[in-house]
Amino acid sequence: MKPYIEERAIEVANFIISSNATVRETARKFGISKSTVHKDVTERLVKINPKLAGDARRVLEVNKSERHIRGGLATKEKYLGVLPHRRELKAWERSKP
Repeated sequence: MKPYIEERAIEVANFIISSNATVRETARKFGISKSTVHKDVTERLVKINPKLAGDARRVLEVNKSERHIRGGLATKEKYLGVLPHRRELKAWERSKP
């Protein structure tokens, strides 16, 4: 495995653990795909640092078990008018520096 991949896998895991981040948030932060984040944590990191892999995996399992709740809350907020419309949100994200 190339050294930069090992470093990225460790950085990704540390980010997930420190911020309780989801796979999607982590992918966005590091500019990689969700599949790459998942593979880094579940396959590559196990070979590099099994303890760190286990810690990151536990955070992702909690996030996975809560995702249906977050999705329901987001839908509720959307229809109550709390969240901006999806197109407005995308435009806002593109305008961020």
